[in-house]
Amino acid sequence: MAVYTDVSDQELEAFIASYDIGALTSFKGIAEGVENTNYLVHTDTDPFILTLYEKRVRADDLPYFLSLMEHLAARGITCPLPVRDREGRILRELAGRPAALISFLEGVWIRRPDIVHCTELGTALAKFHLAGLDFPMKRDNDLSLPGWRSLFEDVREAADGVIPGLHDEIAGELDFLGAQWNTDLPASVIHADLFPDNVFFLGDKLSGLIDFYFACNDMMAYDVAVCLNAWCFEPDASFNVTKARAMLQAYEQTRPLTEPELDALPLLARGASANPRNRFERLSFAWDGEQVAGMVLNRLDREQNEQYQRKRGYSQGVFVRRPWRRRGLARSLLVQSIRMFREMGMEETALGVDTQNPSGALHLYEGVGYREIQRHTFFDKEMES
Repeated sequence: MAVYTDVSDQELEAFIASYDIGALTSFKGIAEGVENTNYLVHTDTDPFILTLYEKRVRADDLPYFLSLMEHLAARGITCPLPVRDREGRILRELAGRPAALISFLEGVWIRRPDIVHCTELGTALAKFHLAGLDFPMKRDNDLSLPGWRSLFEDVREAADGVIPGLHDEIAGELDFLGAQWNTDLPASVIHADLFPDNVFFLGDKLSGLIDFYFACNDMMAYDVAVCLNAWCFEPDASFNVTKARAMLQAYEQTRPLTEPELDALPLLARGASANPRNRFERLSFAWDGEQVAGMVLNRLDREQNEQYQRKRGYSQGVFVRRPWRRRGLARSLLVQSIRMFREMGMEETALGVDTQNPSGALHLYEGVGYREIQRHTFFDKEMES
């Protein structure tokens, strides 16, 4: 559950009393989301979202994110709007955390997007990019090529422990992208995290965009590539060309892509899939501030699923760095992986474990619902010198 910081009734009542939004009537934690603490707050006038910003979000970045929401809303983009208190402040402190009160946005996110949803997203994304062109504040993209290299340095020693050969695969991919990456493309504010769970719908109509806490200034085509990866692949990992065509056509009706942007899209999509935020089949990370605390490899085997007529995802190589062990992080990573596979339409998830593992991995897996279905015996022979 995404409630990392508890707020008492008295603290929240005093906080809400500094706004002209009526009296507090109820509040509850919101389970979805993994970055910050979120509460659904009801007053006798309206519902609101209260966000307490945890360690991963830098406090210095918050004015950019909150001001961007105001800027976009003023230009007709449907998104949550920060609420100002009686002193005109949008960024406050509550329970020792930076905090903001945000307007409530009606809608639900779509677990299995269809063509109509991709069309709606294409239009909304183009309008978002145009609206951001005159936003005066600047923020670099921490999760572009230089940021990926930094993340890799944090975990490179553990990579082959997750899957043999992974270290060289990632290093080679980063070298390839570094040699080809073209930053000389039209830029604006980009969302950078516009996955289905950050887009709300009412019926088939897009009702708004949320979660701007990775927004930054970068190539608009990179944002398009992120959305193609996030919205146009099916649960079996096949690429749905019809969805992609609908998204791009809708985008270009509002903002035509340049020839260099179109030429760059395949490479940008490849780069976006290398971004650990965006890879649904590969590494999922746990963060403590800007440091990687743990990770797990998630994957699909499309051919095997087709051969055996099943929908199975695999998790393997659960790894937690030593300073963060024995805090429940491995369990949290597995629970997130299970949830991810469920939302992808998988009907089961599997993993393997050494029954003699001294870390208690077998009990961990049983504790989140895995059950034994097979045992394998491995033989070892020492070679005489």
